Amino acid sequence: MERSWQRWLIRFAVFIVMAIICIPGLWIVMTAFRDNVEVMARPPVWIPERWTLDNFRAILGLSENQQGIPVARYFLNSVIISVTSTVLAVLIGMMGGYAFARYRFKGKNVAFLWLMLSRTVPGISLSLPVFMIWSRVGLIDTDFGVILVYLALNIPFTIWLIDGFFRQIPLSLSEAAQVDGCTRWQAFWKIEFPLAKSGIASAGIFAFLTSWNEFALASQLTRTTASKTLPVGLMDFTAQFTVDWTGMCAMAVIIIVPALLLTFIVQKHLIAGLTFGGVKG
Repeated sequence: MERSWQRWLIRFAVFIVMAIICIPGLWIVMTAFRDNVEVMARPPVWIPERWTLDNFRAILGLSENQQGIPVARYFLNSVIISVTSTVLAVLIGMMGGYAFARYRFKGKNVAFLWLMLSRTVPGISLSLPVFMIWSRVGLIDTDFGVILVYLALNIPFTIWLIDGFFRQIPLSLSEAAQVDGCTRWQAFWKIEFPLAKSGIASAGIFAFLTSWNEFALASQLTRTTASKTLPVGLMDFTAQFTVDWTGMCAMAVIIIVPALLLTFIVQKHLIAGLTFGGVKG
């Protein structure tokens, strides 16, 4: 039987590990609110002596030291690309996952295997062939071109994850609803969807964070402010001999905040979906 001191020891070890993991992110946040003198100080200044919003004002063009970097445009591009690719990936994942979980058709196992194998290919290894194809069809430096790439990256995982949740839902629930007068669509929407929404929410979070944070492919497929996303825009703070660390960290905070807010909001739905049960033991 586990003793009290063992539980506290495990909790302390987990706390230490999580603190070490969070140190780089915490350093980025603190750097975003300090001036450049403290960033370049030797020895390093761990806690800012004076907290300031000047770095955010500069990158947003709200101060005299305007950086000339279109952060608002990059943010809009990221929102359009991430939200669109996430919604489409989740919708296709729901249809694909439901089909694999509920229907029998020829080549089902082979098709599912190929979907999973496609997920094992690193996205960066596809950058050259995708760039060559996209340049021929005119999709370079377009939101649509980036959305298509992110869809290809996210759909296999969303199908796999949502398929697993639908398989855990007893088919008898849907059949009982149809016996009571529901159509197949009504049985799905009122019975199966609420039980699988934790998996759907998880798939949505994964798809959004993949699209929101992805840099390698986006840097190859975007050229101008018309389609550059926030991660690609971070390179605008680098010059031949210098790097604007404060501006880069301020922009990194702008990237982090929406992802944290979305995860916090959807977390409620995740907990609700995991604790919602359709079968009583």
